[in-house]
Amino acid sequence: MSKQKILIVEDEESLLKLESILLTSKGFDVQGVTNGQAALDAIAAEHPDLVLLDIMLPEIDGFEVCRRIKNDPATRQIPVIMLTAKKSREDMARGEKVGADWYITKPFKSAMVIETIQRFLAK
Repeated sequence: MSKQKILIVEDEESLLKLESILLTSKGFDVQGVTNGQAALDAIAAEHPDLVLLDIMLPEIDGFEVCRRIKNDPATRQIPVIMLTAKKSREDMARGEKVGADWYITKPFKSAMVIETIQRFLAK
């Protein structure tokens, strides 16, 4: 069985490394990118099984990346988990509005991120 592919979109290098190590150690095939345009390019090329998406990104923010993923018939079925420091009700509502499947705020517990990912990939 091939490994499930996860795309991590995170502009903070240290967090991208941490998340990549965490998910790789759990047996996932991980790709990381640091901006919204790179995320959209990677999704088109790789068709990951799940996207872990920060909101505050250079170029195109995470809300717009999520909106584009969910509006494209070729990618709309890919689960998108927002992983962000933005924790206001308005931000969470906006995440829901653009189609995010789940919303996790930073700082996060690694076990909760893994459980959430596994729940979406088990569907």
